[in-house]
Amino acid sequence: MRTVVIHGKDDLRIDEVPTPEPQDGQVRLRIAYVGICGSDLHYFFDGANGAFVVREPLVPGHELSGTVDLDPSGDLAAGTPVTVHPATFGTPVEGLEGSRQLWPGGSYLGSASTWPHTQGGMSEYLVVRREMVRVLPADLPLRRAALAEPLAVALHGIEVVGGVQGSDVLVSGSGPIGLLATFAAAVQGARSVTATDTLPGPLARATALGATATLRVGRDDVPANAFDVALECTGVPAAISATIRAVRPRGRISQVGMLPGGAQPVELASYISKEITMHGSFRFDDEIDRAIRLLAEHPEVEAALTHEIPAGSAEQAFSLARDSEASGKVLVSLWADGTPA
Repeated sequence: MRTVVIHGKDDLRIDEVPTPEPQDGQVRLRIAYVGICGSDLHYFFDGANGAFVVREPLVPGHELSGTVDLDPSGDLAAGTPVTVHPATFGTPVEGLEGSRQLWPGGSYLGSASTWPHTQGGMSEYLVVRREMVRVLPADLPLRRAALAEPLAVALHGIEVVGGVQGSDVLVSGSGPIGLLATFAAAVQGARSVTATDTLPGPLARATALGATATLRVGRDDVPANAFDVALECTGVPAAISATIRAVRPRGRISQVGMLPGGAQPVELASYISKEITMHGSFRFDDEIDRAIRLLAEHPEVEAALTHEIPAGSAEQAFSLARDSEASGKVLVSLWADGTPA
């Protein structure tokens, strides 16, 4: 089968590898679409995602959709449209029953955090555990369904701060996760959603996804003490400091964007004096099921999808996904119809 493989920094190839055979409790999927995530970009352009270094050939991709190819149990018929929860959860921890993403020893598709690496879904076929498979509603196209994983990340970011119903919300950063956070806040009853970015292209997409106002960083001032909730989606220290200034006293911040390891220069004086609550937000537990329902109900979310590139041009797709002015979410289309892509 054909597979997109990162062999190291700036080294991406289409490799032929044996087609995997599912064992008991597993299902083989034929992949249709895979979204390119920020971690995928780091693995390709940097050879590492933070501390996680590519030490062996790595198949990227954890945002995917496709169809069932073979279920040895007979439970799922061939051709059934599906997406996948990309996590394998680790050792249960008392008190964290509803936060399985925090259990130690878990893994995630397309990640170099484990050894051997956990291979991802940017491949003609993928074998996963049955409990990872999510059958799609009949009215949800596979293309849109590839947004389930990143939308679940955004939903979890909202969940950890207690929701946004009736709140004035700031979304810091309008990359793909910020765009889906804007959409999620809007459809979950925020009174207003203000999106920020340094570039006009992402802000135009945020407006299409439900932002009631946009602010261009470096040109527009982000008002102080103006927001009940902030969803910080950049992981940039300067943006985090601006977010702290922007929320009201007793405001709530969800830190969705991942920061690099080590000390970071973040302004905390206002955080203390305004008694702000800040929550880290890491992946998700079961929010992908709610994400699937929202995707089926809201076709307008496809405004986040800007490009679809065939797998044979995967390197072009990665370069395009790196250009946040030109692109929102970039999908790689695999070989699901049996023809070269």
